[in-house]
Amino acid sequence: MQPVLIYQKWRDLLFVHWSFSPELIQATLPEGLFVDTWHSKAWIGVVPFFMKDVHPRFVPSVPGISDFLELNVRTYVLDKEGRPGVWFYSLDCNQWLAITTARIGFYLPYFDAKMEASQGADGLIDYRCQRTGTKKPARFWYGGKGMAHFAEPGTLDFFLIERYLLFSRDPASGDIHCGRVHHEPYPLLKPSLAAWDTAALEVNGLPIPAGDPEQIHFSPGVDVRTYALHRCGEPPPK
Repeated sequence: MQPVLIYQKWRDLLFVHWSFSPELIQATLPEGLFVDTWHSKAWIGVVPFFMKDVHPRFVPSVPGISDFLELNVRTYVLDKEGRPGVWFYSLDCNQWLAITTARIGFYLPYFDAKMEASQGADGLIDYRCQRTGTKKPARFWYGGKGMAHFAEPGTLDFFLIERYLLFSRDPASGDIHCGRVHHEPYPLLKPSLAAWDTAALEVNGLPIPAGDPEQIHFSPGVDVRTYALHRCGEPPPK
């Protein structure tokens, strides 16, 4: 059995999604990955959230290092074996050690950013992110309430939310790697979205949607186990 590499908690996640033509999204993907579609539509998501209690196996969490903010921009893909997963265009973060570790150990496109988040009396989270070297910040003002429910398999909600494999590209060799994550299904609450923008898409040179997010989800979070990366087509390390 593959050992756990990193433990982490993902908290207060917002998922906003827009649909695009599969051809448009396929043109943004590296060789070896293929756009995954729902009813002939491809999707791009922006996901701001809180990383908590991040630490390697056998190493305790460290105050000031183990908790930070992250905002990722992603789409959904299949590898050559037809396995569904996530391709990240970017992951903005305000923790230098996480950025360095993820870039080296997982080949993930992490970027340094100035980030802050606060929760108002109305319960909504005011979440702001400005990547270093850019002029336009991203802002999301969001929250969730009500009874928790779970995405049903075979639905668009499940297609967008429940993903347990990530793909990345080794910049030196060009090889596609994959890594598994495991957590319980996301509990989903009724989402509220009071403010949003497309800055996170613009900074990645991605197509800009003409309208509001087509799908909005909120989850209070899950506890996550992350496993080591390995080259696609090869067995995972033991």
